[in-house]
Amino acid sequence: MAVVTSAPGKVLLTGGYLILERPNPGLVLSTNARFYAIVKPLHEQTEAESGSGEWVDVKLTSPQLSRESLYKLSLENFTIQSIGLSESKNLFVEHALQYSLAAAHGIFDKNKKDSLHRLLLQGLDITVLGCNDFYSYRNQIEARGLPLTPESLLSFTPFASITFNAEESSSENCKPEVAKTGLGSSAAMTTAVVAALLNYLGVVNLSSSRGQDKENDSKDLDIVHVIAQTAHCIAQGKVGSGFDISSAVYGSQRYVRFSPDVLTTAQTAVKEPLEEVIVGILKGKWDHERTEFSLPPLMNLLLGEPGAGGSSTPSMVGAVKKWQKSDPQKSQETWNKLSEANLDLKRQLNLLRKVAAEQWDVYKCILSKCSMLGSKKWMEQATEPNQQAIVKALLGARDAMLEIRNHMRQMGEAAGIPIEPKSQTELLDRTMELEGVLVAGVPGAGGFDAVFAITLGDSSSHVIQSWTSLNVLALLVREDPNGVALECGDPRSKCMAPSV
Repeated sequence: MAVVTSAPGKVLLTGGYLILERPNPGLVLSTNARFYAIVKPLHEQTEAESGSGEWVDVKLTSPQLSRESLYKLSLENFTIQSIGLSESKNLFVEHALQYSLAAAHGIFDKNKKDSLHRLLLQGLDITVLGCNDFYSYRNQIEARGLPLTPESLLSFTPFASITFNAEESSSENCKPEVAKTGLGSSAAMTTAVVAALLNYLGVVNLSSSRGQDKENDSKDLDIVHVIAQTAHCIAQGKVGSGFDISSAVYGSQRYVRFSPDVLTTAQTAVKEPLEEVIVGILKGKWDHERTEFSLPPLMNLLLGEPGAGGSSTPSMVGAVKKWQKSDPQKSQETWNKLSEANLDLKRQLNLLRKVAAEQWDVYKCILSKCSMLGSKKWMEQATEPNQQAIVKALLGARDAMLEIRNHMRQMGEAAGIPIEPKSQTELLDRTMELEGVLVAGVPGAGGFDAVFAITLGDSSSHVIQSWTSLNVLALLVREDPNGVALECGDPRSKCMAPSV
């Protein structure tokens, strides 16, 4: 019986750079772009006799990359060996595999371990698939002579093949022609694989009712979160903030990172049995903070791809850290102001969510009116005190975002990096002048990769039209506040839930 799970990509709305250090929070939105993992038996019958030196056959398939890798995994110490001429390593999946099996072995009693061994001796067949939204198809759209519109993106088949540069095809380090859109594909993939494996092995029992059974899923999601964070950090060779994994597991949220020390044993373990290391990490002090957050009703997330080339987040983070060391006083002042602006935006959005819950008709009426007008005319639409309070919160959110952008630009200039490059500033300023646009900015660490806008009501079409005229490709990505989920079947079949 196959187990299919999915995990969402993310957009970091606020908290770029600050989120790397506790206790600075970030607002992260999960999206409808999802990575899928399918886990099923590789063999119909068990392939080995019982014994202490057993090895599990593992096949990893990535249809979009036309890649298949074969492994042998030791049930004694969870080491993994590549078999044959595997084209490339997928460290994220490999660590997810090792740590998930080690967790199962460490948690189960003897009877469950016996059942686990019988299951594993059938081998593991793992398939990973990423929605097209994780990848940039801008070059292909232009090559086909199509307009830079979401409709052109829809012309590509789901889970489209990602081709490689012909001149680099013989190199081990050849890169896909299709660039990424910055939605956190490695985190979404790692989370989906961990969730599928843990569910398949019987460690967790995830709900198939997406987002509807959070209370019952809580303990299981926490296990998925710890294993996915560990696998992702070790695979990428550093302990990041973890917001991308957290949003992939739990969905949209306000996030404060965990203390990196909790993963020290995983980073330094050499002789200690992996099973003991993983059990220790599961029992460790995970002090991250996560509170529920999502966009208020009748607000929409839009992402645009300017096509100005990508940015290297690690090198930009390194430049900011270097600036902090060289000018601690000025950098701290900037961070404090940026932190306050981030907090103000969160306050305004939470206030709007509260008003929407308590005064829906008033809220809906005002947002409908504002969606058709530029922000300078919003207050004119409010004739009652409760309407004025809503518009005041909308304008407060705009002011907070302008402050955030201002301090991010200052930080970039001081650190010598393009956090909000001039081309992005011009685009964002024009976007914020459009009818029905609440805020616009650069997500995460900034740079040239993408821009986001939050629109009111039905005003998204105006933004898409404007972006197209400015040579910006509006993506199909929207906010979906739900995290990792158990799916009803292969996403390439018609069994998918309509919300995906």
